[in-house]
Amino acid sequence: MKQVILVRTDLKMGKGKIAVAAAHASLASFLKAPEDYKKTWLAEGMKKIVLKVRNEQELLDYYNKFRETGLPCELISDAGLTQVPPGTIVSLGCGPVPDEKIDPLIKDLKLL
Repeated sequence: MKQVILVRTDLKMGKGKIAVAAAHASLASFLKAPEDYKKTWLAEGMKKIVLKVRNEQELLDYYNKFRETGLPCELISDAGLTQVPPGTIVSLGCGPVPDEKIDPLIKDLKLL
């Protein structure tokens, strides 16, 4: 089981902002996951990876792929209080889900 977090690199967010965007995506997608996925993931040590996407369109493309496959996922829009305008989509969380369900969808992405 793993959780995948995608973060936009075109926004040039600072390290702290990226950490917050990833944390929001992690929690939001966790809350959408089935209970059995949550329990297994928690018992296995909460494996997660953070990957980079180039822009909003690429993030939305992955969101649509995840949803079409039936994976629990959540887009995160920023409140706009610091580095980006209000409503900017900054990250996407998916899972926790079984590795074999997510790995084929993210195989071309690089670690952040």
